Amino acid sequence: MATPRPERLSAREARWLAVEAQQLARPRPRARSGASAAQVERVARALAVVQLDAINVVERTQFFVLFSRLGAYEREHLHRLIEPGGGLWEYWGHAASLMPADDEPLLRWRYEDGGTYVPGPVVKARFDAWEAASASYVASVMEEVRERGPLTAGQLADPRRRDGEWWERRSGGREALARLHGRGRLAAWRLPSFETVYDLPERVLPPEVLARPTPTATDALRALLQKAARASGVGTVKDLAGYYMIQPRAAKPVVADLVGDGELVQVAVEGWAEPGYAPRGVAPRRPTRTTATLVSPFDSLIWDRARTRRLFDFEYRIEVYVPEPKRVYGYYVLPVLLGDALVGRLDLKADRKASVLRVAGAYREPGTDVDAVAGAVAAELDDLRRWLGLDQVAVAQRGDLAAALTAAVG
Repeated sequence: MATPRPERLSAREARWLAVEAQQLARPRPRARSGASAAQVERVARALAVVQLDAINVVERTQFFVLFSRLGAYEREHLHRLIEPGGGLWEYWGHAASLMPADDEPLLRWRYEDGGTYVPGPVVKARFDAWEAASASYVASVMEEVRERGPLTAGQLADPRRRDGEWWERRSGGREALARLHGRGRLAAWRLPSFETVYDLPERVLPPEVLARPTPTATDALRALLQKAARASGVGTVKDLAGYYMIQPRAAKPVVADLVGDGELVQVAVEGWAEPGYAPRGVAPRRPTRTTATLVSPFDSLIWDRARTRRLFDFEYRIEVYVPEPKRVYGYYVLPVLLGDALVGRLDLKADRKASVLRVAGAYREPGTDVDAVAGAVAAELDDLRRWLGLDQVAVAQRGDLAAALTAAVG
């Protein structure tokens, strides 16, 4: 019997699926008071993984990701979700991430390797060697948290601070707490200052979650890859695996089983060298959001640069770590989504002291309508300015969108 021909998607239909799955296809809520706590939680759950990052040039990414989807909202909504007993849980998903607390059993297989999210075997070996050499100290830190309750690294009786260059200043206490968290022996959440607080899992996570049986690694991967597919809309094996930093070689047979069971559908996507996989029953729909959307560099829509290139024909690189003379677009550059296309990018900074949202550079993609893009971006900047509590927007004359954007802002 001939093998059925796989379903096909145009490149644009694949973008529609991705933008829809990422909660960016429909208009933002219109409530004068901003998005509600329930809406914030709904979007966080739909994304499944919200990456954390400390960079605060405009706003920390975990807050900005939700602004991109919902517009203005009270940050306290997210703070309440990540506190003990809240609906979100911090662990290693796609790097350090916020995920639904309900998903904790699905990541327990990762505890054995201390989270497994490390840059490579050499660094992992160093981490493991430190943990083995510091076993008595790590045990004392664990006992102190057990007895005293929630603690930051600086509140430990013996934090073992270090001197030296900035990359060597991670204290022994911070290292011990992070390792205990990676192994699931402690749970964690962030203060508004971004400082991490640690406590016993039973004092942080809902008891009904901790009481759930631990699934097999295969069952956990099945569930995680299905979540990745729902949040991605469509993706290759590598795309879906990357959503939770799963090794593609481990994901490949699981994805094949999910296709065989009818949970995922294999599709041929225009311009893709590898097959795509989508949740069963999904259908491409044209986005109806007509406003521009600024996207964090750590947003799940674009965190995989190869996927971003494949979906949007958009080359993107965060240049925070690039020496200034070698930067092409700027220090902290945010892509601009309009409909189903990434139409430009802005180098942004929230100058809180002067109460100004500064656009250090503004660039449009080739073939875009400069006036239409400038008008849409100006409206988005005004919404962002208001949410950040800043008084004005200032546009520097750098980039081929700058002149039109200056006029639109003015």
